[in-house]
Order: sequence, then structure tokens, then C-alpha cells
Amino acid sequence: MTHWWLAIAVIGFSFALTYWLRRYALHKSLLDIPNGRSSHSVPTPRGGGVAIVVSYLLALAIVLGQGGLTLPVFLSLGGAGLGIAALGFLDDHGHVAARWRLLGHFFSAFWALYWLGGLPPVALFGGTLDIGWLGHALAAVYLVWLLNLYNFMDGIDGIASVEAVCVCIGASLIYALGGYLELIWQPLLLAAAVLGFLVWNFPPARIFMGDAGSGFLGIVLGVLSLQAAWISSQLLWAWLILLGVFIVDATVTLIRRLVRGDKIYEAHRSHAYQFASRRYGKHFPVTSAVGVINLFWLLPVAIGVTQFGLDGAVGVIVAYIPLLILALGFRAGELERN
Repeated sequence: MTHWWLAIAVIGFSFALTYWLRRYALHKSLLDIPNGRSSHSVPTPRGGGVAIVVSYLLALAIVLGQGGLTLPVFLSLGGAGLGIAALGFLDDHGHVAARWRLLGHFFSAFWALYWLGGLPPVALFGGTLDIGWLGHALAAVYLVWLLNLYNFMDGIDGIASVEAVCVCIGASLIYALGGYLELIWQPLLLAAAVLGFLVWNFPPARIFMGDAGSGFLGIVLGVLSLQAAWISSQLLWAWLILLGVFIVDATVTLIRRLVRGDKIYEAHRSHAYQFASRRYGKHFPVTSAVGVINLFWLLPVAIGVTQFGLDGAVGVIVAYIPLLILALGFRAGELERN
């Protein structure tokens, strides 16, 4: 069953809802005020990611009603995504202590894994890795890390939106090439929901996503990747390759800050993309570069894994090495020099 009409409607609905949320934020003075750790210089409305959440969940409900989605997958995506979005919304409009946020993150991760069935055996370097309950626990950590790194990486105009659109379109193309037609619409409708918001978020951004949107995208992308793992290990490796820009930058930055003894829950401006945006004085070139890297480097490597027999783990290594060089070249995790 095709849902092109629904994808177009989702783009329009997300665009209109973002417009309304922007007006509401301006009326209520819900603004992100620049400070010493910000990457923007003008007060900007926040909370636009709610448009992505509402648009995507409504689209999934329609697909479920038409028989194009199983109930366990809907409950996994919708339940975990809605829980993280609600927690992020509360944090956007007040403050939720870090320990309660983390507890909520793990609860949502285990909820998603319960309906998915956990982590299946994964092909690794020609063998099969099956570690039972330890694998399920590692999958929960993976989901929690992905939703948090997505929040960390949502620091300049449009970057988190462009990443989500490129990853979802790339995954949909890989599904189409592999004949997994039943999987295409889940990432494609997410791309549509983000595209409507991206019109307002592309540099220079007129509204920000907020934690509700970034956390939602992180966990939904993670759940989609684990759902794909039950179909084929190569699809899981493809998702990890497509998410490489965010995974490498956030992980390198986190490791270097941990080694230095920084408080990792404190806001900072030491990601590679933040250093790059300051070097070039604009957000546009960095956000655009993320899209180019995704479409012209990571997507071909992912297709090599799924279509041409490249080992998945080897594909991840090949894809990540240039990203690691870029991250270190742009000083990911270093202290900002005055």
C-alpha cells in the first residue's frame, strides 16, 4: 500500500503546525535567549519540534488503521516517542532533574524493546553475535545514548532536521532497493514530518526544535534501526552508517570531556559542528555539509553493505574513519579558546 498522499499531507500539516507554534511561542515569550554557551545570537522561539511529534504520530495512526503497520511496532514507536517528547516538553517549559530524565529515558527504551522483542542476533565479521539479555540491555543503552546525542547535536540551525531527513530518505531508498517495501513508509513519513518543520528551522532558523523534538527524533530513529535488525543485520549496520555524523561527533566529544573530568550534563559548545560553525561564522555551510556527507558518502557505503555484500561492521569502520578525522580536525571535545 502506498501513502504518497499521506506524506504530502504530513508535510503540509507539520508546516502549518510549526507556523502556529511559532506564533504561540512569540505571544507567550517562549524564547531561547542567547548565552555564553549558545551558538545563536538572536532570541528565537522554541518548541517547534512538537509539530514533528504530532504529525508523525498521527500519520502512524492512519497507517495502522489501514493495516500498513503492526500494533507492536506502533506501540513501540508511538509509546517510546510520546514518552520522550512529553518529558522533553516538560523540560523545555521548566526543569526536570537529570536523574528523573534519565529514568524516563530508560523506561521509554525498555518499553520500545518490549514491543520489538529486544535485540536479535547480529551478524558480526562473518559470525553471529547473540548475547541474550545482555544484548537487550545494550540495546537500551543504545537507545538512551541516541536520544541524548540527538539532543546534544541539535545546537545550530537546521542540523538535527537535515540529519533526520537525510537518514530517513537514505533508509527508505535502501528498503526499496532491498525489496523491503513494508518498511519504507515509517522512515519516509518521519522525513515528511521533519520537512514541514525544516522550512522554518533551516538557517537562519525562525524557530528551534527544543528537547521535545530532538529527543523524539533520537529515540524514534533508534527504534526504527532496531526494528530493521529483526529483518536483517545488514539493515541495522546500514542505519548505524547513516547516523554516523551524529554518532561520531557526539561520542568523540563525550569521551574527551569525560577524560578531562568535565560535568557531562552541563551545556557546552565543544562539538565539532559547533567549532565549525564558529570558524565559518555561519550555520548554513555546516548544516549543508552534514546533508552532503550523508547523501554522498554515508548512503553509498550503506548501500554497499546492503546490496554488494560488504560486511556490516567493516562498512561502519570504513564510513566512520573520515568522520573521525573530521571530528578531530574540528576539535571535537576540546576546550574553547578565547
